[in-house]
Amino acid sequence: MGTSNSPVVSAANWPYPRYIAHRGAGKLAPENTLSAFRLGASFGYRMFEFDVKLSADGKPILMHDATLDRTTSGAGRVDGLTLGELAQLDAGAWLSPAYAGEPVATLAAVARYTQANGLHSNIEIKPVPGREAQTGAAVALDAQVLWRGAGVPPLLSSFSEEALSAARQAVPELPRALLVDTLPRDWLERARTLGCVALDANHKVLDAQLIAAAHAAGLKVLSYTVNDRERARELLAWGLDGLITDAVDVIAPT
Repeated sequence: MGTSNSPVVSAANWPYPRYIAHRGAGKLAPENTLSAFRLGASFGYRMFEFDVKLSADGKPILMHDATLDRTTSGAGRVDGLTLGELAQLDAGAWLSPAYAGEPVATLAAVARYTQANGLHSNIEIKPVPGREAQTGAAVALDAQVLWRGAGVPPLLSSFSEEALSAARQAVPELPRALLVDTLPRDWLERARTLGCVALDANHKVLDAQLIAAAHAAGLKVLSYTVNDRERARELLAWGLDGLITDAVDVIAPT
């Protein structure tokens, strides 16, 4: 059922590219929109990291902030509006007049675009505060349906361990990554408790020893947000498995 036609993702069976575009195309197009995905793909990127939270009526949409003010023509909490109300907002003009009229992207639209074009997805479950478990479960359940039969399932990640736990309970077969900004001493125990296949860490906390330790424990390692070419080379030389970057026009995927 669900993603049963997709291969089981593990450290031994890792289907994702090493280069991942942050929020679609970093800062070159309105983040978390289909225009950003298309631009990122034009630079050769085959995998995209993006943020998903729920509307007032429980529909998964792409948005980083808990409020609408920074990246749309709306204001207030993202989960204060229904999907129909969010669809009326402008999610592009804030960056450039060229993107005026860009709609708020839905997870369903992104699923259609990425699968139609052979692209891969890293869904960051980013709940509005107070809706962690609800968002984790809902995003996992919708991803299960939207990627049914896909050759490669989406990778779910979150800073919220409550959201990851709920996602695991709802759809255990979808692969998960634990996101960390600072590295807790018990990071490995936390990742194992959540049944994660990967650690996704701020690049500033990574070194060769940590990456080797994660690999020895059977985990892949991803890192955000790496925008310097020399730092990218260093991390990849240490064996980094996934490099998330805004600099899609500077760091060429290979």
